[in-house]
Amino acid sequence: MVFQWEPETQYNLGDVVMYESHKYKIVQPHRSQADWTPPVTPALWARLPEEYGAPSEPQPGYQPPSYQQPQQPQAVPEKSWDEHSHQKVDIPPEEQKKNWWDLDEKRKKELEIGGGLALGAALLGGGLFAYNHHKKGEEEKKAQAWGLQNWLKDAQSRTQDFHQHGPRGPVTWVLVQGNNFPANPYPGGEEDGRTLYIARAFHEGSIQVGKTAGHWTNGAVIGYAHKEIAVPTFEVLLADPRAVQWVDAKGHFKPQDLNVRPVEAGREADGTPIYIAQAHLNNGVHPGKASPHLDGAFITYGGTEKEVDRYRVLVYV
Repeated sequence: MVFQWEPETQYNLGDVVMYESHKYKIVQPHRSQADWTPPVTPALWARLPEEYGAPSEPQPGYQPPSYQQPQQPQAVPEKSWDEHSHQKVDIPPEEQKKNWWDLDEKRKKELEIGGGLALGAALLGGGLFAYNHHKKGEEEKKAQAWGLQNWLKDAQSRTQDFHQHGPRGPVTWVLVQGNNFPANPYPGGEEDGRTLYIARAFHEGSIQVGKTAGHWTNGAVIGYAHKEIAVPTFEVLLADPRAVQWVDAKGHFKPQDLNVRPVEAGREADGTPIYIAQAHLNNGVHPGKASPHLDGAFITYGGTEKEVDRYRVLVYV
């Protein structure tokens, strides 16, 4: 059941609310406050696709029976790993940092039975993250759900700490949905006289780097497998301009050749680090990614990824 969002209300996992004609699903239980509306608190609420919860059409020719069939007692089947709405099993913070494939079979089963994949499965099932569901085996789906929810929980924790205490270091990643940005994200480039910012998001077992802008209405874009992928929920980079700077790079990226430490922003599914790059492209400067496994920087543009030989990398001063 969907209720109108209200302040001073306790919301728990599984709750769905309506706010300004959009539906939102809880991702972190809390008691609402007047200034914690769903659009400005992506750490607490995830916006659902517009078609979510639409009533199904009745089947043609179907007539309900006019009599009551005797009901036979039936055994309650065990829920599948992606059918849980609540998490009953405890997941320690150190375990959240592990890859699904590194967990032993006994622990995997405990997580499945106890709803340990409930949040990730709900996010994937709700279409909030790009996901080639039909191409995955069951274990791959579980690994995707596990990785996604762990990234989101980390992002929520970082974002709440930021709102309570401010930046903790030279760079800070803040969770965003749509274009509800925190103040002063770090500029990563510009296009048509408007600033582009540095974004990152979970995708296919990895955390990929991309870009966003204050005037965009659909979130951010990241690059993956030579495609430009839109993501409504992402993190945006805040940085102390006195603590970071751009340095020139060319060709195959070798962090050790910079003589300074590049800002690590993501990782591939195999753990290979991804760094922040920017490059000139079509009369603009666009943020993108550089990594030791790439021959140059990769910048998303026009629905695809463009490989560039000359680029700059964000590093710590």
